[in-house]
Amino acid sequence: MNTTAGRDRARRRFRPTLWATVAAGMAFAILVGLGTWQLHRLQWKEGVIAYREAQLAAEPVAIGEHTRDGADVAFRRARATGRFLHAREFLIVSRMRKGRAGFDVVTPLRLGDGDHILVNRGWVPLDRADPRTRRKGGIAGEATVTGVLRRPGKSSRWVPDNDPEKGVWYFVEPGQMGAVASLPGVREVFLVADATPNPGGFPAGRRIGVDIPNRHLEYALTWYGLALVLAAIYLLFHWRREEDDGRG
Repeated sequence: MNTTAGRDRARRRFRPTLWATVAAGMAFAILVGLGTWQLHRLQWKEGVIAYREAQLAAEPVAIGEHTRDGADVAFRRARATGRFLHAREFLIVSRMRKGRAGFDVVTPLRLGDGDHILVNRGWVPLDRADPRTRRKGGIAGEATVTGVLRRPGKSSRWVPDNDPEKGVWYFVEPGQMGAVASLPGVREVFLVADATPNPGGFPAGRRIGVDIPNRHLEYALTWYGLALVLAAIYLLFHWRREEDDGRG
């Protein structure tokens, strides 16, 4: 029988030290708080995803009066018919696709009643920014566009403000763009075109769907796991031999 190991275990006691306890307690509270915050973010993100899925599943809407009166049409499928004003297009900067930098092309569409709606027709690489390099995509005559309606606004707080005076655009803003292009009756929503191919391949539309990353549960479990690891380290550190008391 190993009596030395038994005596060693008997001489160990839990003896917490002040500053280590304070520091560990603060760190533990922060880690648990971050995990809880991620759970709140998870609940919010699931609500956003459910809302968009429900909107996309609803019947497509026509571009009419309800796009002006504040009705909830964001993320609804829609169809618009009119004539593109290619000479008044806008380029949305800093758009990446498959690792390539480029722009989103936003073109006013004149509707049958004389009003206008902005259409994000899709992406072009940097070397196709000049409309002369994609003449086939400049559809002449009446055109019908299908896609999803969106309301204006920044996608995140990190997106810079538009600079209309310099013609630099970071997000679609119908009010600002309508004023710059002298467009009467601009709809407060805009249309994001789907992946229906344009002549010549550009602009390239996008697949319509809900593609929102949602890893908040994973993040929450990571923070909670770190809190548990910290608690284990703290307990092991203070499970001290009696003769070590006062050294921490």
